[in-house]
Amino acid sequence: MTAHAKQGPVGNAPPTRLVEIRSYNLKPGTAAHFHRLVAERSVPLLQGQSVDVVAFGPSLHGDDSYYLIRAYTNLEHLHSSEDAFYASDEWRRGPRRAILDCLYSYVSVVIELESAIVDGLRRPRPVAMSILATAAQ
Repeated sequence: MTAHAKQGPVGNAPPTRLVEIRSYNLKPGTAAHFHRLVAERSVPLLQGQSVDVVAFGPSLHGDDSYYLIRAYTNLEHLHSSEDAFYASDEWRRGPRRAILDCLYSYVSVVIELESAIVDGLRRPRPVAMSILATAAQ
């Protein structure tokens, strides 16, 4: 893997994006609340900072697991975007504390994917949403 995703095709290589997949371990019983915070507060703030939020939602492997997928042009873009977001007053005075209160831990991995694959991840996942609806009951 390269340190920077390619801006466009090089030779016959398709364009790529750097993708961060973040997996959250939530405290029991917080999944529905966490999802509302992410969907209604955090994602709009990220998008306002020009962060490409590809997908997010409950993980299929456990009631207390959640994921967030973001895409960037390169590693520098990832770092500068995250630094700006997490330092912003909107985040710090907004949903930060409530989101952190739902978390046990999280881990991120960063990989390079073809842009077409990233776009394919944008499709809604109705199964995950039905799991969330069950957790909210």
